[in-house]
Amino acid sequence: MKKYQIIALFLFVISLSAQQKIDRKALVNRHNVQITAIDTLASLTVGNGAFAFTVDATGLQTFPKTYQNGIPLGTESEWGWDSYKNTENFKFSETLKDYQQYGRNISYTVQIKEPKRKVDAINWFRQNPHLVQLGNLGFEILKKDGSQAKPSDIKSISQKLNLWTGEIESYFEVEGIPVTVLTASHQEKDAIGVKVKSDLLQQKRLKISLRIPFPTGDWADFGTKYEGTQNYTSTLKQKSKTEAVVTHVMDSISYNVDLMWKGNAQIKKAGDHYFVVEASNTNTLELSCLFALAANKTENSSFETIQNSSIKGWEQFWLSGAAVDFSGSTDPRAKELERRVILSQYLTKVQCTGKVPPQETGLTYNSWYGKPHLEMHWWHGVHFALWNRSELLEKSLPWYQKVFDKAKNIAKRQGFEGARWQKMTDPDGNESPSSVGSFLIWQQPHFITYADLIYRAKPTAATLKLYSERVFATADFMASFANYDAKNDRYVLGPGVIPAQERFKAMETFNPTYELTYWNWALKTAISWKHGLNQNVPEKWEKVLAKLSKLPVSGDVYLATESATDSYTNPEFKTDHPSVLGTFGMLPETSLLDKKIMKNTFDLVWKTWSWDKTWGWDFPMTAMSAARLNMPEKAIDALFMNVTTNTYLKNGHNYQAERLTLYLPGNGGLLTAVAMMCAGWDGTTEENPGFPKDGTWKVQSEGFQKMF
Repeated sequence: MKKYQIIALFLFVISLSAQQKIDRKALVNRHNVQITAIDTLASLTVGNGAFAFTVDATGLQTFPKTYQNGIPLGTESEWGWDSYKNTENFKFSETLKDYQQYGRNISYTVQIKEPKRKVDAINWFRQNPHLVQLGNLGFEILKKDGSQAKPSDIKSISQKLNLWTGEIESYFEVEGIPVTVLTASHQEKDAIGVKVKSDLLQQKRLKISLRIPFPTGDWADFGTKYEGTQNYTSTLKQKSKTEAVVTHVMDSISYNVDLMWKGNAQIKKAGDHYFVVEASNTNTLELSCLFALAANKTENSSFETIQNSSIKGWEQFWLSGAAVDFSGSTDPRAKELERRVILSQYLTKVQCTGKVPPQETGLTYNSWYGKPHLEMHWWHGVHFALWNRSELLEKSLPWYQKVFDKAKNIAKRQGFEGARWQKMTDPDGNESPSSVGSFLIWQQPHFITYADLIYRAKPTAATLKLYSERVFATADFMASFANYDAKNDRYVLGPGVIPAQERFKAMETFNPTYELTYWNWALKTAISWKHGLNQNVPEKWEKVLAKLSKLPVSGDVYLATESATDSYTNPEFKTDHPSVLGTFGMLPETSLLDKKIMKNTFDLVWKTWSWDKTWGWDFPMTAMSAARLNMPEKAIDALFMNVTTNTYLKNGHNYQAERLTLYLPGNGGLLTAVAMMCAGWDGTTEENPGFPKDGTWKVQSEGFQKMF
């Protein structure tokens, strides 16, 4: 071939490659969220992963009580924890109850019904600490007659979440007068910037208010409790003509709300925890609002700086990692899947990329008092590694070092080795009493999963050294928790265990299928880490691995647990998470698995499960299992199962029920499933193995990492 022909061919290949590269900006922007009415389930959020600010149709938090039963208008940061004063001097030991397990007493922190003193102690430790709503920043809007505008007075609404820049552009009218609002969040500080234009400002009929609510101390906190018996203080200090700071002092936390504006405006105190910024002789107001611990010396930023931070940060995010484009597909579900994927990336970046594992409702409103559940961290974080953004998962892993000693103390208290990772916990790694959570074990191998995913992204000796201590302590607990059954010459998990499918009684349950498989995979992985560091493998690990119980089978299907021979005949056992599918979905093929039996199990679960009694991550988990079983059509069907808990709202949130209007494990699960369906897993060679090959799906993907 002549030289010029070789050059021409090379240039053609380069050109073809460039043509095939996904236009990420176009991909993202076609799913910008558009809102045209007051819709309490369509609240929009800006944030930076450790801080989030959720707004209504006005672009601020103007009508928090109207929205509280939808997607609430929250302002939360991962540092914002408070504890009520322990006036009764409750001791954590009062929450413990001994159970006979493995022939000895083992203490668990659980919920009980009496005596009253212990019940009160348990409730106090469940309730404290609690994540607090830092403040409502909203508009005060006056009508011509001097009355306060209501949601029904907000007309001609046109609001857009610009996903590429992380900005919310809002337009509305009050009595025919337009208001435009631009809202953005700083990507490195807990600061909101807002720019308002309206003649209502000049008429002193449009003001910005800051109200600091009391914490409810309840399971949920929507940030709408404005009265309380606690002796809290909010002190206003004017720093200059254009800046003031409000210092809010609570039981165990004090924080500042720094307000800085551009334009003629004044701030005044309107109530105990209530402040108003009023413009003068201008129709434009720029305001920035910074939330920070009082002890921290954090400087506020101008609106322009906050806006630029948002634009730059979000562009970097969207240009990083993986992307998938379904345009050109003829399956009518493709456009909706692409929308869910884009919005789920946005929401998990905003709500789940801090230094502490997030709660299930992220930084919007409290569920379970704001406390993270470590078994859910898998769904919050694994997808980041598969989308080639492992650094976002890795941000939360130092937290496991912070709470490491407490995890080791739990294991020691119970007579086990290593570290027993917490379930329902708080930012300092304390246990929360729970009659279910204290007996869960499927969060235990998660740390090995995270560490191994990071090692796959950065396969260096430094990675092994960084995480090995926690990986090995995790495995030490797993090996010591497995109980030797001399009669059958095997190791057993339980009794004294509740599986991921939380339908089984702790002291009657043993050998759940998914957990057995996870024990097998995680111990093998820990052993491979020992080999990678040229260290001796503990004999106990090898013994447990060699004699771990076989997966329980009845007929030609896997049981949920060996102790539940009625796994598929007892109606109660066909509800909640069908975690048996995680055996070959969340997990790869192991030496315990028979794929024919797994296929039979999948088919039975698919046909007979009570899908209306499941959770948002169950559908992605089912899709992952279907993909591994070479059933791509079923994988798509699972992602689009017509069940309430598989609902994705206009803003991308995974709706569960009135009690739980958003559920981020569902979004993270969707991203995990789609990543696997695109890139596959170890051993796959075909492109996009989780998508049908009948021509109805055109899948262009780039940048994904394989799952194990």
